[in-house]
Amino acid sequence: MTVDTNTIVSISEANQNFSQIAKMVDQYGQVIIMKNNVPKYVLTGFEQADQSEAVSEAELKKTSDKIKKRNQHIYEKLAK
Repeated sequence: MTVDTNTIVSISEANQNFSQIAKMVDQYGQVIIMKNNVPKYVLTGFEQADQSEAVSEAELKKTSDKIKKRNQHIYEKLAK
């Protein structure tokens, strides 16, 4: 993950200035929130979060095929 240093804020700054942080998300797409000088949270827009959870049909089929291949011997036993 590439992080723009302009999008790093402390947890106390995020807590005190949430509307400002929300504007940063609108501008940059995400904000990294630090806790005890360690990246702890990522604040992102709803649309972006929804896209990141989407799995394409091709990815789903590839994973499914991999599981079927790995467990083929079990399926063959069950079919008998």
